[in-house]
Amino acid sequence: MPSWMPPVVQGANQVVLLVVDGLGWHQLQSNLAHAPTLASMQGGFITTVAPTTTVTALTSIATGLTPGEHGLMGYRMDMGRHVMQMLRWGDEKGDLRTTYPPEIVQPCPPFMGASVPVLSKAELEGSAFTEAHLRGSRPMGWRSSSSIAVQVGLLLRAGQKFVYAYYDGVDKIAHERGFGEYYNAELRQADRLVADVVEQLTPGSVLLVTADHGQVHVGDASITPHRDVLDHVAYQSGEGRFRWLHARSGAVQSLVASAQGHYGDVAWVVTREETIDNGWFGPRVTDAARKRLGDVALVPFSDVSFHEPNDTGPYQLICRHGSLTDAEMHVPLLAIAHRA
Repeated sequence: MPSWMPPVVQGANQVVLLVVDGLGWHQLQSNLAHAPTLASMQGGFITTVAPTTTVTALTSIATGLTPGEHGLMGYRMDMGRHVMQMLRWGDEKGDLRTTYPPEIVQPCPPFMGASVPVLSKAELEGSAFTEAHLRGSRPMGWRSSSSIAVQVGLLLRAGQKFVYAYYDGVDKIAHERGFGEYYNAELRQADRLVADVVEQLTPGSVLLVTADHGQVHVGDASITPHRDVLDHVAYQSGEGRFRWLHARSGAVQSLVASAQGHYGDVAWVVTREETIDNGWFGPRVTDAARKRLGDVALVPFSDVSFHEPNDTGPYQLICRHGSLTDAEMHVPLLAIAHRA
């Protein structure tokens, strides 16, 4: 096993992988009093992928590949001057599954081609993003998170060797409510879920808990790029903490200079070539993945985000993610074995 794998996993004959969306390592360490089960588990932190966003990271978890290999390069991705929101797999005009078939956009088989039981929200079954990163799996959708542990127990007792489970409550509460009482209450809820799954473990089985990304508190610190910058921009993609700027023809260098001048004190200002050369998306980036990147990225190291009018939702996001700070990049990898 790799050195970062908790030793308790060695020799396990059944494994449950629970992905808790948005559970960053540093946020967990600051609130361990609310998560006694997680605090008792073996392991530490590992590093997620860039950008630190659900679409990209969940696909890497399921396929075992880097973003540069599987090609889902962010939350809002350029499909050739047509920016698609990847969770909805569409734009403001609607669904784009027919135009961009999931198996073409993301051609790599999840779980090495195995038919794995997937415990996720029932309403996510059949979505284009689910088809892109979980196709070929056996969906076992839950409508209440209390069902997750019950389903895990049934599968383990039936002899299932590997079970994948996904829970999104922590991420949603952090986005909508930020850190504080609501976040702590949700962390207690997630920890109870973990405890319930532990109770369902069978002899020789192990539970692994990880996450796709962490979070930072942004609040009202949303920056609309200065007109000096936007004058060089044709359109934008990405998200608030990994904002891709697509330059007008011949304007890349002037865009870099303007963006660096205005925002070099709060963000890394990097070109597409610099992100690839520095291995941000892994050692190999396919031609398809390369074409889905912008020309210049604004990637904050301060607790700010970059606003883009076409990238909005039903409420203001208080906590956000996407950048390469430790708070967003470090995620737990914790394990616990069946207790005799």
